[in-house]
Amino acid sequence: MSLFGQRVAALAGVPAERLERLAGGDLSEVLLLRRPDGRCTVAKGGPAIATEAAMLRALARVGVPVPMVEGEHEGVLLLEHIPNDNVFSPHAWADIGAAVRRLHQRTGERYGWPVDYRLGTVELDNRQGNDWALFWGEQRLVSAVRVLDRPWRVRVERLAAKLPALLPAAPEPAFLHGDLWSGNILVREGRLAALIDPACYGGHKEVDLAMLALFDAPPPAFWDSYGPLEPGWEERRPIYQLFPALVHLRLFGSGYAPMVERLLAAVGV
Repeated sequence: MSLFGQRVAALAGVPAERLERLAGGDLSEVLLLRRPDGRCTVAKGGPAIATEAAMLRALARVGVPVPMVEGEHEGVLLLEHIPNDNVFSPHAWADIGAAVRRLHQRTGERYGWPVDYRLGTVELDNRQGNDWALFWGEQRLVSAVRVLDRPWRVRVERLAAKLPALLPAAPEPAFLHGDLWSGNILVREGRLAALIDPACYGGHKEVDLAMLALFDAPPPAFWDSYGPLEPGWEERRPIYQLFPALVHLRLFGSGYAPMVERLLAAVGV
């Protein structure tokens, strides 16, 4: 058993055989804890569990379904276990569209989040501000590419310099999930059960939609439920998709280089 598993078992006061590794968990260890009374709890590790817990609670206050936070203990986040059958029916996609619309309707005054966060080893600079093009260019794209080879850095920096002409000057700072793809969406019996693994901040609502469309193909039921998009979204989408592509290139290697290349070519750099 891993050290994390040993910590969870000791914390819950259960034998190791009551723990099992859950699918996923690419960026942190995730275990299912079967309690003696029959209840199941998800245990997650990571360096910022308090921040993740705060994000989940914030999502819940907006009315978005998320797992209930059961506790935070010395690097262990305990969450309600929500069964997931992974069947993305049209009804489920419609639920997802409505939930994301409800999330994005909650707006703030600035871009960013009160504290920084991370996706695996990729730091997220969440300093709050009022310049969207600067936030996206410097605190997302340039920050993500900083440790990559120079040709990638040059092209991304060139794009960042052009963003004031390519992005809306002051979109409403919508409440973003921040890591929205089907792996972070739980569905059951044809309906949305919960959104998980947030990396929240305030930003242009198209960011969430672009990432969802990068790794998935939401059907018309999602878009009909979400509602109309702003003019020019097609041209902006590769700019917003570039950030999760760069994160995946850093975390998972050169297999994502063609995706990054395609998106850079789409925006002309």
